[in-house]
Amino acid sequence: MIARFSTWALKSMPTRDQMAQSRWTRPFAHRVLASELWRFTRRSVPRGVALGVLVGIAIPFAQILIAAFLSLSIRANVPVAALTTFITNPLTTPLIWAFCYKVGDWLLRFDGMFHAGPVDRLLQVGDTWQFIQWLTAEGKVLALGLVVVAVAASAISYIVTGIAWAAWVRAKRRRHLAARRAAAAGPAA
Repeated sequence: MIARFSTWALKSMPTRDQMAQSRWTRPFAHRVLASELWRFTRRSVPRGVALGVLVGIAIPFAQILIAAFLSLSIRANVPVAALTTFITNPLTTPLIWAFCYKVGDWLLRFDGMFHAGPVDRLLQVGDTWQFIQWLTAEGKVLALGLVVVAVAASAISYIVTGIAWAAWVRAKRRRHLAARRAAAAGPAA
């Protein structure tokens, strides 16, 4: 499944050249198409992952556009930031929001104020107006949880990605050195 998703993402993601030809990006192409924003480096990739996680969790709409726009200011890798926003999707969003609600509830200690569970009340909502009332009543708890979880997950993803990148570079260097030693030793027939 992950292989299919990565294949789909690579096919669907616009290339740097396609963005350069787009009339929508032409006015600010010099900023968006800067090569450091598209290069995979030890600094830009963890920034892109952290930004994508932050935007993916905290912002429920236009995540790819917002992540790409914010990548400009912090010099994060644009494709990585855009791709990482898919941490939230129709399958994971309800789970993430439920977890964020629990975190916000724990931080604000609102559990004694509600007689019925907020999720139970959401399941009983019958129309849009009732949903808006539920959202405004429970929205503060969810908003706090979303911010806290987004910042924490972003920081953790930055650290983990940095460690993984360093381990990958070390392994690649060891393989290269081993291949050089083997080539220098010559055929040991």
